Amino acid sequence: MVAPLYTTASGLLFHAGKIIVVTVGLPARGKTHISRALERYLRWMGVKTQVISLGDYRRKILGGAQNLPKDYFTLGEKSPETEALRLNVRVGCEALIWDFFEAGGQVVIYDANNGTVEARQELGEKFDKKGIHVIFLESSLTNDEIVEANIRSVKISSPDYKDVDPEQAVRDYWSRIKDHEKHYEPVAETNWPFIRIINVGEKIMVNNIQGYLQSRIVFFLMNIHNKYRTIYFARSGQSLIEHSYKADSDLSPAGWEYAERLKEFVLERRAKTLEARGLSSEDRRLVIWTSARRRAHHTAWPFLAPSMANMTVTPLLPRVKVVEKPQMSEINPGVWDGLNPDEAREKYPEEWERFLRDPYVFRAPRAESYHDLSVRLEPILIELEREQEDLLIISHASVIRCLLAYLIGLPASEIPAIEIARGDLLEASPSFPSFVVPASYGVHSRAFHFWDGPGRRGITLDGKEVTGEGTNFYENFAEDTKYRVKSDARMGKPIVDEDGAPV
Repeated sequence: MVAPLYTTASGLLFHAGKIIVVTVGLPARGKTHISRALERYLRWMGVKTQVISLGDYRRKILGGAQNLPKDYFTLGEKSPETEALRLNVRVGCEALIWDFFEAGGQVVIYDANNGTVEARQELGEKFDKKGIHVIFLESSLTNDEIVEANIRSVKISSPDYKDVDPEQAVRDYWSRIKDHEKHYEPVAETNWPFIRIINVGEKIMVNNIQGYLQSRIVFFLMNIHNKYRTIYFARSGQSLIEHSYKADSDLSPAGWEYAERLKEFVLERRAKTLEARGLSSEDRRLVIWTSARRRAHHTAWPFLAPSMANMTVTPLLPRVKVVEKPQMSEINPGVWDGLNPDEAREKYPEEWERFLRDPYVFRAPRAESYHDLSVRLEPILIELEREQEDLLIISHASVIRCLLAYLIGLPASEIPAIEIARGDLLEASPSFPSFVVPASYGVHSRAFHFWDGPGRRGITLDGKEVTGEGTNFYENFAEDTKYRVKSDARMGKPIVDEDGAPV
């Protein structure tokens, strides 16, 4: 297993050399979605990776589709002016690829159609001569309904169709696809390594994939999908003994109240999200992952039990499945368990200085570092990519930080300082750009505030109260002090209350 820490003098990992993954496929086949997901995973592994999109580069230098000649997107005969424009875009985009490799990058994902054997052969030979390993990654869809959904959810909202009627944009994009179909040649060249993905993970075929890193790419692609689902993140409720990792204590009375409020808020938010897409919570199962710690698992109990207020079963309670994930236990503080910051600074002055210098790599005696936790959580990341049901993750601040850093693409050094407040619900959806969005063009985040009760504040530093989880500061110190990085603020998204107003 790997996590975002390993480096070498050359910047190249796993003796894999430099790799270019060249996407292949008709428009609206999920190539960008796959490219961004693979980029996120490889960066988490510590591999210097970048998606370079021909479409993005074209829009950057030429503007939207409305600024282009009518024959720009057709694959038949073109005017000399159009040919010159296309050549200029292609050469400029390839220059970006070379610049990235020369700057120490290891993997480029070249996001473009590359729909003919001739074009792929020319591109492959060009990079192969320079010692770059070439892999063709083809994405195909056999269901026109999925293609139409891709067009409506992603393509018509791109700058190419700014201020264009949505139905007209859909018709225009379908005409573009039909033209490409006349000239498209599926990948069948066995002289190049290739990966063929049908229906985003339903079926995968590979040819001549070699080495650890290339195999990891295939492994990851076998676990992704593009089905609609929503992901929620929430911290567990307050426990009876907040300062002790070893105690594994149950929820406090305030913790049980928090659990009830979390259930109400999640079901309310989920119903609104599904309703906006014309779906019903009665038709979809909610899967809840918790750690094996009591306070996390018991925070999920209200989703399975009658209401504690009146002991009556909530009407139309959706189908719920709760799963314990032992890998999702909070970071182990070792001998610092139960200490407050002043005590740790006094008893372990040298370790304290190293802790302040780099909270991500520091490991207290007999403890875990955040890097150790990242390694432990890698199987959870793969399950997160694979999960197709609506998902609520109830866990600890340290665990949620690592999962969010993976989704958002934060550098490892910032993981310990991401603010994860008890009483805030993070919502992730593949279609709504204001939430944590594992979507085609990146990931965004937003938090909904729903709780201000006991347990939201607690630890002290030099006699001053700061946000945190009891006196178990090892997990939250970087967040609780000047090192804090507010993930929502970093992404340009405010934290809002239940009604969407900033808090």
